[in-house]
Amino acid sequence: MGNTKRVALVTGSASGIGSAVAIKLSSEGFNTIVNYSQSADSASNTAEKCNAAGSDTLLVQCDVSNETSVISMLSDIEKKYGRLDVVVNNAGTSISTLAKDFDKVSEEEFDRVLAVNVKGMFLVAKHSKGLLSKGIDPCIINTASIVGLRPGPQPLPYSASKAAVISMTQSLSFALGPKVRVNAVAPGWMEGEWMERMLGENYEKLMERRSKMTPLKRCATSEDVAEVVYALIEHMHFVTGETVIIDGGFANTT
Repeated sequence: MGNTKRVALVTGSASGIGSAVAIKLSSEGFNTIVNYSQSADSASNTAEKCNAAGSDTLLVQCDVSNETSVISMLSDIEKKYGRLDVVVNNAGTSISTLAKDFDKVSEEEFDRVLAVNVKGMFLVAKHSKGLLSKGIDPCIINTASIVGLRPGPQPLPYSASKAAVISMTQSLSFALGPKVRVNAVAPGWMEGEWMERMLGENYEKLMERRSKMTPLKRCATSEDVAEVVYALIEHMHFVTGETVIIDGGFANTT
């Protein structure tokens, strides 16, 4: 309760973007809450790296789509730290069915994507509001996606959910201002496991082609996203309600 270090909650931080953000914030002097839903081993690995970087880390399991679970997580955070300075709403899920086959998406699949990606973000924002009000220059960063701005072949529920994230970011910036800034990041094609799952055996070929079409000649990494998240938190104090695209300039070439 008496710790003066700033405190950051990163949902969905077992791997990928969330893990990179949690480790980055830990290395920059934050105490970090590592949240996961199912991937306990990966989350523990992230927490160990956060501790090694100097964080007094809290590892907490929580399904962000479940309000009771979210309330319990925020209660644990309040008991340990007493406040929140940063919330990174990163928890997300998707399916493999592409947009052209949207009629094959089950109701259960659709509901699950929206429950985690949209309702989960809402619930975490709702129940962290009180702790953020006690924070130092508090802010929320939401993980959107380029497909929330420019839908393509990606699964329809995923694209729709990320468009909702962008819209909710704008609404929350009004609802929580001027005390709390709210912004989003929208990564383009990402190197790593997420895109490997989405692209399957075509991963290497399609990623190489996308890199050649990108002004900076590569695709984004989790660390690239973490750097932008940190910049929004620490340096961009008069920016709110915005969505920052992280794609090496690709969106400007097509």
